[in-house]
Amino acid sequence: MTAISNYINGALTPSVDQEYLDLFDPSTGKAYAKVPNSNLKDVELAIEAAEEAFASWSKSSIDQRSAFLTKLADLIDANLEKLAIAESLDNGKPVWLAKKVDIPRASANLRFYAHAITQFASISHKMVDAINFTLRQPLGVVATISPWNLPLYLFTWKIAPALAAGNTVIAKPSEVTPMSAYLLSKLCIEAGLPKGALNIVHGDGIRVGKELTKHPKIKAISFTGSTRVGQEIAKTAAPVFKKTSLELGGKNPNLIFADCDYDKMLTYTLRSSFANQGQICLCGSRIFVERKIYDRFKKDFVQRTQSMKVGHPSDPESKLGSIVSKPHYDKILSYIALAKQEGGHILTGGHAVHPKGYEEGWYIAPTIIENLPYDCRTNQEEIFGPVVSIMPFDTEEEVLRYANSTMYGLSSTIWTQNLSRAHRLAEQIHAGIVWINTWLHRDLRTPFGGVKNSGVGREGGFEALRFFTEPKNVCIQY
Repeated sequence: MTAISNYINGALTPSVDQEYLDLFDPSTGKAYAKVPNSNLKDVELAIEAAEEAFASWSKSSIDQRSAFLTKLADLIDANLEKLAIAESLDNGKPVWLAKKVDIPRASANLRFYAHAITQFASISHKMVDAINFTLRQPLGVVATISPWNLPLYLFTWKIAPALAAGNTVIAKPSEVTPMSAYLLSKLCIEAGLPKGALNIVHGDGIRVGKELTKHPKIKAISFTGSTRVGQEIAKTAAPVFKKTSLELGGKNPNLIFADCDYDKMLTYTLRSSFANQGQICLCGSRIFVERKIYDRFKKDFVQRTQSMKVGHPSDPESKLGSIVSKPHYDKILSYIALAKQEGGHILTGGHAVHPKGYEEGWYIAPTIIENLPYDCRTNQEEIFGPVVSIMPFDTEEEVLRYANSTMYGLSSTIWTQNLSRAHRLAEQIHAGIVWINTWLHRDLRTPFGGVKNSGVGREGGFEALRFFTEPKNVCIQY
């Protein structure tokens, strides 16, 4: 059984206490590897290495940092197949999806920030008798904590701007899906990344994540995960004025009007509901449809959903793979049971699936529920699985009230050909991201993040480079 190692000071390193957690293949429900259950001792080693590396890494030229990130991106591209299989094995997503989306986006993240840092300019302000200019300096040792749903995709999304800006990084991938980060460790060695610039410490949130959050030598925390954990990080970081960027939960609405491009809307709504088994923070889990087309939509949406194959991730015909872990699988099924208690009617799905030969794996049929009130728990709490609710509406005012009713505000999608309506709703909806007549159409230059309980701060573009640097104003009088 493979034993994953930490990556500290440029080398693959076993955890100090040699303690391990089982790593499961969700498609079979069987353990297939061991991941270090690191603790404060390992964190201290990583911080020591990062502190020592900071002096040289922060003083390296922009061109040098850019070259390292570009070389690492090239190595990810060269190992596409291997990384995609590892991602699928850990996460349960179809291999074809990891090859098409996750791994290419991981290399794109690194390549984007390799270029972005070369364009990240300081500003100046001229006075009559003086000039001010603002330096953007790296913070020092920073920590990034990434989730299990898009493992390498979101891991690189955090480390790339941190490294580009001249920080040294302690990165903690999810202990549920650590394999691609472990493989990236090997690519960092192959790329010749300077020792200590990036350190990867594996383990759970309490033994590693919590220690990173409260450690006085960590200058900033970039976290993506649940709102509950984000709240704990904020409580710990706020009293010591540690910078935090928190990308948290979502309960995203789709607003579908009768004048939409119907065929395009239907295709995209299927994707936004069930991509990655619904385990994307941007998935549209609450679907509001104008009453004029509600019956037509319900019929077509159910029919298209029923045609989606749930199967082993290696099967190219599988549209949905397995759920990432047994606890999460149980959570999703419990919400389906709750929806029934709240009066919901299951139009399709609502049950576990047991593919032939993989009966012990964690699979759930894509599920559509109607007849739920907009303010019930099923429509207010994040399920993070292949479960959506549908509901008719009559007016803009009504659907806006439904859309804004949750404690979340990450993303939203509006389907309409009415330009005025699109602008009105985009301004009034409570979300950090509004897609109009599309979904998950991403430009890496744009700010990414949410409002309300969906988080604090923004990632992406120069926003991330600003987060990972400290502004310092210098005034020179003539």
